Amino acid sequence: MATYKVKVATGTDLLSGTMDSISLTIVGTQGESHKQLLNHFGRDFATGAVDEYTVRCQQDLGELIIIRLHKERHSFLPKNSWYCNYVQICAPGGRVYHFPAYQWMDGYETLALREATGKTTADDTLPILLEHRREEIRAKQDFYHWRVFVPGLPNYVHIPSYRPPARRNPNRPEWNGYIPGFPILINIKATKFLNSNLRYSFIKTASFFFRLGPMALGFKLRGLVDCKQSWKRLKDIKKIFPANKSIISEYVAEHWTEDSFFGYQYLNGINPGLLRRCTQIPDKFPVTDDMVARFLGEGTCLQAELEKGNIYLADYRILEGIPSIELNGRKQHHCAPLCLLHFGPEGNMMPIAIQLSQTPGPESPIFLPSDSEWDWLLAKTWVRYAEFYCHEAISHLLETHLIAEAFCLAMLRQLPMCHPLYKLLVPHTRYTIQINSIGRALLLNEGGLSARGMSLGLEGFAEVMVRALSETTYESLYLPNDFVERGVQDLPGYYYRDDSLAVWDALERYVTEIITYYYPCDAAVEGDPELQSWVQEIFKQCLLGRESSGFPQCLRTVPELIRYVTIVIYTCSAKHAAVNTGQLEYTAWMPNFPSSMRNPPMQAKGLTTRDSYMDTLPDVKTTCITLLVLWTLSREPDDKRPLGHFPDIHFVEEAPRRSMEVLRQRLAQISHDIRQRNKDLPVPYYYLDPVLIENSISI
Repeated sequence: MATYKVKVATGTDLLSGTMDSISLTIVGTQGESHKQLLNHFGRDFATGAVDEYTVRCQQDLGELIIIRLHKERHSFLPKNSWYCNYVQICAPGGRVYHFPAYQWMDGYETLALREATGKTTADDTLPILLEHRREEIRAKQDFYHWRVFVPGLPNYVHIPSYRPPARRNPNRPEWNGYIPGFPILINIKATKFLNSNLRYSFIKTASFFFRLGPMALGFKLRGLVDCKQSWKRLKDIKKIFPANKSIISEYVAEHWTEDSFFGYQYLNGINPGLLRRCTQIPDKFPVTDDMVARFLGEGTCLQAELEKGNIYLADYRILEGIPSIELNGRKQHHCAPLCLLHFGPEGNMMPIAIQLSQTPGPESPIFLPSDSEWDWLLAKTWVRYAEFYCHEAISHLLETHLIAEAFCLAMLRQLPMCHPLYKLLVPHTRYTIQINSIGRALLLNEGGLSARGMSLGLEGFAEVMVRALSETTYESLYLPNDFVERGVQDLPGYYYRDDSLAVWDALERYVTEIITYYYPCDAAVEGDPELQSWVQEIFKQCLLGRESSGFPQCLRTVPELIRYVTIVIYTCSAKHAAVNTGQLEYTAWMPNFPSSMRNPPMQAKGLTTRDSYMDTLPDVKTTCITLLVLWTLSREPDDKRPLGHFPDIHFVEEAPRRSMEVLRQRLAQISHDIRQRNKDLPVPYYYLDPVLIENSISI
């Protein structure tokens, strides 16, 4: 007789426990146990509980390789879901086996789990284990399908076979998507197709929606979402979020008109990856030395500053030619500006010339700091309007959310849970599909922000992303190369660059340690069919098979795999934090980040007044719709997991566990360094402080 001591851990999220019957079958290399009901006096499988049981077998089962959890009806009680964290079994010889689950069992079903040791296909020799991994992949591919969202954008998850149970899942709060008195109705059906394992926890769901409702209702009661008029006074914009202030949001409201702060945002704002060093003035932007010499300082000229590397260009050509729509009964307007900046000896990045068109000519004057106050301010505001689209559509939604979702879905469909890459990547996919489903409902449907709060509307906003994806390259996602390619690798005061490279280095070292542990040679990489299928699926479904992207269709060496995985993890964590965390701080003062413009770009100088400036900005209703959505999507709900914190036990081997601890130590040092530096800065930069970075894109 062999005795096995069993521990079953139920999730800690509210309503993770179940009243259903749970039975266990243990499979070893020398036999299989009978199916045994796990039951003792009192409540079993309560939320947060770790229940202990004894399973007796007629013989020693040998090395334990698989368990089966059977969830069945418990007499007269109604069916309810159960979230299992893990099962741990102590064998007769004292060896402890760990079986990670970390998933919901919604119905009456059987869940087969492998022992936690990470293994590629080459590591498995037993037919039962090879068949288990094949069956797991086959089942997930039958369940999770790719679906076209917008032609030209990464495809996304579709579950055609999923049907919600007749009785709703009590472990998820229901909400019909209605915000009292608010014009945007969230199409909550966009998330109902997700099964429980892809959806927010109860706490995160409640936190997300129950914050949104009261704020939206407050907007309605204050009359903000019904007012289609212009803002009468700029200072009234501060009243939108009277209780949501920070050092940065207050600084933005006080300094937004200053040229030095305008330039600072290119380095350390919420879209810090656009600026490029300019070595030659483009023909389409005919700036001359006579125009800008006075802004460059004594004893120099434009050509000299170009040769010194002190001239920078922000080019919004990707926005050219996209038609605008009508909002609140009024035609909106659009432009694709160019902005030339100079990095001076005082250490400030200063705008020196702005053109509001990609085509020079008499009707497209070049605006200068020496122009009238209102001309120059409106020209800068048009540039900030263009920043809105390059940030929200490209840097934020496309380059983090949509690309990360494709990484996630390919992982689910091609890598079994026992695969080392699955274990390495799964913490960085948590809740991404859920937030993207909400994001599509909030931003990209007929009642969403793009249709109600943006000059370009739904089709135009999507067109910006389609254009951007068609130009996305593999090298552009490799962070160290991006700074060199843009010529900003040695630009002083570029805290985003410094912090992002520090985090990248910590992640790359961590990935290197994990990858080299499981892949001792290049042949192990090239010979892993599951890895190659994952890479191929990302190329086909995310980059849509575009070979000019340079995205690999296969990986042949260990260094190639390290670079690829580091790109994935960085994209799913720190890259998103850099463009998301500060959204509200930089956008709450609407003139700094307008989503629409109600008058055409200026075609002549000297005509802008205070009144015409105010009449060009978004009206009150459009402003409030936009800011409420951005507030919602930048307010991190509860149930956060900071970068490097992995409470779910997927790795059990000593080497990867040690690497995880070293990663935490490195990130803690980076956090300390950032906080020390920020003490001396008038505008602190903390968006890449590791304690503020989430493991995954979950908001």
